[in-house]
Amino acid sequence: MPGLLRGVARTAVVAGTATAVSNRVSRRQEGRWAAQAQQPQGYQEAPPPPPAPTTTSTADDMTNKIDQLKQLGELKAQGILSEAEFEEQKRRLLA
Repeated sequence: MPGLLRGVARTAVVAGTATAVSNRVSRRQEGRWAAQAQQPQGYQEAPPPPPAPTTTSTADDMTNKIDQLKQLGELKAQGILSEAEFEEQKRRLLA
């Protein structure tokens, strides 16, 4: 008899817990539906702003910087620019 009583008690606990959880879920859903019903019809979140237009693409900008660095390197190799002048121009270009 103790085994039967234990089985019945376990079943009662499981059924009670399932009922409590089910009721809580139902109340939460009703609350969400009520909140949605209170919102004006046709309400939508604002779409994200479009990305800012760029005047030149990133690839074109990088290509221009590389070309200018090559020119600075050639001027330095020819002795027209000193090491300090080359570094200053490179810093300005990459900033």
